[in-house]
Amino acid sequence: MSNSSWVLEASGLRKTYTSGPQAVTVWQDVDLNVKAGESVAIVGASGSGKTTLLNALGGLDTVDAGSVMIGGQLLSKLSDKQRTRLRNQEIGFVYQFHHLLPEFSALENVMMPQLLAGVARKAAAARARECLAQLGLEHRVDHKPAELSGGERQRTAIARALVNRPRLVLLDEPTGNLDQQTARQVEAAMLALTEQVETAFIMVTHDSELAGRMDRCLQLRDLTLSPWQG
Repeated sequence: MSNSSWVLEASGLRKTYTSGPQAVTVWQDVDLNVKAGESVAIVGASGSGKTTLLNALGGLDTVDAGSVMIGGQLLSKLSDKQRTRLRNQEIGFVYQFHHLLPEFSALENVMMPQLLAGVARKAAAARARECLAQLGLEHRVDHKPAELSGGERQRTAIARALVNRPRLVLLDEPTGNLDQQTARQVEAAMLALTEQVETAFIMVTHDSELAGRMDRCLQLRDLTLSPWQG
């Protein structure tokens, strides 16, 4: 039975890869429920399947067993078109590399999800400006990615992930490509946002200091997800 207070409900997830005659299980019996406004970190050794899990939670990858629900919608019951719409409207993604379009300004990059959702250009621009301002980038809206610092590019990527007011934002090593000082600036902006919006954040990170500042920290270890012991 779905509980409407949960943004994400994942139950009994298993992922297996077949390499030749052998099947290799990446993780199994993974359960994860996340509430609106909650921030969750996922840590684990390299190769433990953290990114694969994040992609499965966001509907970018399939699972071999179990179920994922976002906002009460069961991903496995949706058509490809419905899943694409859900990802655009309900989920934001932030990666280690910003993936901004180089030929467009920060404002235009952040507007993209709004335009794809059918929002009028003027309204999309206003919303994008609002998101960029929340992340201290109101003076950089007309600059292209090459004209932005690494931290500014990553904050622009976070603004783009937030522009459609998604229920859930998935972040894969969002500060992993930044120097420590810049990473801390991005983290501070991101943590301030978690206090302002009801969006849930799930973040994969190797940064134990950042992980410790989330509401919860879980560890992917021995094929399953359990509370991090620190």
